[in-house]
Order: sequence, then structure tokens, then C-alpha cells
Amino acid sequence: IGIQTISNEIPSGYRLEQNYPNPFNPVTNIKFSVPKSGFVSLKVFDISGKEVSSLVSSVLNAGVYNYELDASGLSSGAYFYRLSTENFNEVRKMILVK
Repeated sequence: IGIQTISNEIPSGYRLEQNYPNPFNPVTNIKFSVPKSGFVSLKVFDISGKEVSSLVSSVLNAGVYNYELDASGLSSGAYFYRLSTENFNEVRKMILVK
């Protein structure tokens, strides 16, 4: 559980992929790409926009990453996850079914 570097190959751009599996119970994978070293934030929000978890909040090197999220402490429902860097923001939706 946590973040893993999948590839040190430098991606052509920022990318936040759809979590897999989705819907999930209770573990899912969030894959993202960072084309240059810098501060990266990956957070989870509930349907009302309240932050429920900060998954990544650190400087990462360029590469492709996977975060394995264990959401066993969360309730069933829709959640959003957001990848933020200095030059990029993207949000995707995921469904937790218990």
C-alpha cells in the first residue's frame, strides 16, 4: 500500500489515469505521470468536497507512479481524487462499494 515508481522513463506530459478497479472494495490503484521533478500533491475528497486523505505531498522525480489506495476506513460512495503540481491539476471520480 502506498506509492511505487513504475518507470523512470520520462513521460511526455502530466497524466492522471482513471483508478482501477472502479468501482472498488477496498483497494484501488491510481496511476499518474510526472514529466519533470517537482512538488506533487495527490488528495482524495468526498462528494461534498471535503478532503478525506492526502496520499502524496512531496517532491517526486520525473516518472510514472502508481499509488495503491486502501480505502477500508472510508464509507461507501463517490469520491474524487486530484493530482496537483505547479503547472497541472486534474480530478477524477471513483466509486467505493462495500
